[in-house]
Amino acid sequence: MTHAVKVHPLFSPWGRFGLYSFFIDAPEPAIVDTGIASSPAEGMAPALEKIGRRLEDVRWILLTHGHIDHVGGAHALWELTGRRAQVVIHEADAPMLRSRRAHVEEYLAGRGRYLGDPEGEAKVTAAANAVISGEMEPTMLVKGGETLSLGGGVTVSVHPVPGHTPGSVAYVVDGQRSVFTGDAVQVHGAANGFPGYTDPAAYRAGLEYLRDEIRPRHLYLGHPYRRADGTPYGVELDAAQAQEAIDQSLAAEGRVAAAACGCLDAGLRKTDSPYSPFAPVAEELGYTRDPTLEPSPFFTSMHAYRAQHHPTV
Repeated sequence: MTHAVKVHPLFSPWGRFGLYSFFIDAPEPAIVDTGIASSPAEGMAPALEKIGRRLEDVRWILLTHGHIDHVGGAHALWELTGRRAQVVIHEADAPMLRSRRAHVEEYLAGRGRYLGDPEGEAKVTAAANAVISGEMEPTMLVKGGETLSLGGGVTVSVHPVPGHTPGSVAYVVDGQRSVFTGDAVQVHGAANGFPGYTDPAAYRAGLEYLRDEIRPRHLYLGHPYRRADGTPYGVELDAAQAQEAIDQSLAAEGRVAAAACGCLDAGLRKTDSPYSPFAPVAEELGYTRDPTLEPSPFFTSMHAYRAQHHPTV
């Protein structure tokens, strides 16, 4: 039986968000998620120095999904390891690592259709250029079901939990059920106060899988997601908190789904509301935040319900 490996959160600042990566202190050390271009040098390196570890020694870069604030620092971190680290991502999200333009296309195909910002494409393009450290080919593509060896008997299993993105995965340190979910457990959302996902049914199925099959003993979230009353969880949850966060995520999705489907059944109408054409959803849920602030989870999720349940609406 191997000793439990320690996990250290690594914080990197970014605008109104804090970005979190996690260091798995195994014989072949791993970092889960990479923040943005500046994160490895400005956030990870000093944090690791405090615990007597070095970025140069990292041998695994495990990406939970392809969003800009999780893969933006991947190329920079890979370079700092002397290009020795394996860079792992699900095949469905790999285009987001390979291409800055893929982030722009995602914006245009989804939330960008509702934001009405004539400069939206230019803004997302500029953001991708600024905070993605480099386009790169992953060194390992996964589908789910793989087991990665971090040396010394430490293994990490890969579990698909699509929904937030098509290629979202959870990484589980086997034996101790330390689970890294990226943004697959949204509760009631992060800074924007709304859960965001591109496939509601897959998101719900992923949550049920985590609850019923994985049963995290330690759950590591990609952001400090919030309870119904707005208070944030930390990013390190124990077993009871993990159960609560997953249950609250399922309950939140159920409420959002009911409101979204009711709105779609009634027919979409354009109005002057910033939530248009989904203003009835915001009203029913009591959602009053600015829906235009990136990453605009309100419109991301609304578009997902529209595409899934009412593709012709």
